[in-house]
Amino acid sequence: MNGIAEFRSTVIDCPDPRALADFYSRLLGWPVAYDEDDWVVVTEIGSPMRLAFQRVEGYQPPVWPSRERPQQFHIDTMVEDLDKAEEQVLRIGATKSEVQPSEDDNFRVYLDPAGHPFCLTVED
Repeated sequence: MNGIAEFRSTVIDCPDPRALADFYSRLLGWPVAYDEDDWVVVTEIGSPMRLAFQRVEGYQPPVWPSRERPQQFHIDTMVEDLDKAEEQVLRIGATKSEVQPSEDDNFRVYLDPAGHPFCLTVED
């Protein structure tokens, strides 16, 4: 089935686009492909998949899992070893969420440096 449009980017609001792009570049291994003061893009070379980060004045991070300022979206990533990946994401600036809803520890929730939730997951 052909769609009306072709997917281009997921755009994430944040207070510091360069800092958040650096975090996701290190998390995903994607280089920074475009860099301006208010807009930075990371992408896998040769892939149409892109994450873009835009500066928002007065940015307020989501409060997860609260409804006060909901997460609105989150990114799931796959890893082979949760414990090893956890050490690595904490080292590059993530914070482990106090709330961990996985009953069998097959995914863990973290917050990026701007407060957006993301998950490290392993296959069951």
